[in-house]
Amino acid sequence: MKWTFEKENVMILRDFLREEQGFSRRILKSIISDGGEILVNGKSATLRYKLKHGDRITVKFPDEKKGNHMLPDDIPIQIVYEDDFVLVLDKPAGMATIPSLHHQTGTIANAVLFHYAKQGLPYTVHVVTRLDRDTSGLLLIAKHRYSHSKLSIGQKQGRVKRKYIAIVEGVPKPTKGVIHANIGRKADSIIERTVREDGQSAITNYEVVKDDGQYALVAIQLETGRTHQIRVHFSYIGYPLAGDDLYGGSLDKINRQALHSCELQFEHPETKEWLAFTSEIPDDMKKILSS
Repeated sequence: MKWTFEKENVMILRDFLREEQGFSRRILKSIISDGGEILVNGKSATLRYKLKHGDRITVKFPDEKKGNHMLPDDIPIQIVYEDDFVLVLDKPAGMATIPSLHHQTGTIANAVLFHYAKQGLPYTVHVVTRLDRDTSGLLLIAKHRYSHSKLSIGQKQGRVKRKYIAIVEGVPKPTKGVIHANIGRKADSIIERTVREDGQSAITNYEVVKDDGQYALVAIQLETGRTHQIRVHFSYIGYPLAGDDLYGGSLDKINRQALHSCELQFEHPETKEWLAFTSEIPDDMKKILSS
């Protein structure tokens, strides 16, 4: 990564990287101690270096360590957008985002590592907007720690926005509203979540788009990103997602939860440009309301 210092006043290199470019202390420490490099005008420089107008700053990240289960896997992925900082994918249902102890291959992360390897990129996978295995749609991945750090901060400040569409059993009343109910882990389960007073705050905005009396297509905007948030919230108010048998949905019409990440917007971590992407509702969900 490269910048030219254009201010007339002298500025400490550390302050430039932290205040102007958004580097965290942790990332700067990693660059220095893990084999990365910080250069000014082509020469190694300490963070105490005093920048002058016209100085050229270069930051080289160290190779990133990958977890034991993070192995490249030659799996096709649908790339919606890619640059040196981010990767936006359209994930199919039935594909996990990251490996687990019992499913170490065949995931989005494995496929992305193979994609990186083909390009000679020394990165691991930094997922910003993770999706459940059976949820389809748009997924945001940061290409390196610097990008991930800035996107994570942006996410907390509302600069990463996600919209979903779901098909629920029944027609929610009211047809437009906000579900605000804390979510925590269900007792004696490592997977299932539930509404509980001592859980983390969770807010889901929704609006019914259309219905046939038995099922409803619902547009959803998240204000928080808790595990299984949409699935738990709609089950809690009595309208579980079609196909979501973990939270009370029926498998009569679809064999996975009818949930799709249809819109993703975010502020680019480097250019500050506002990017927006959309994904059409998949066929298995379309068939529920058309059958």
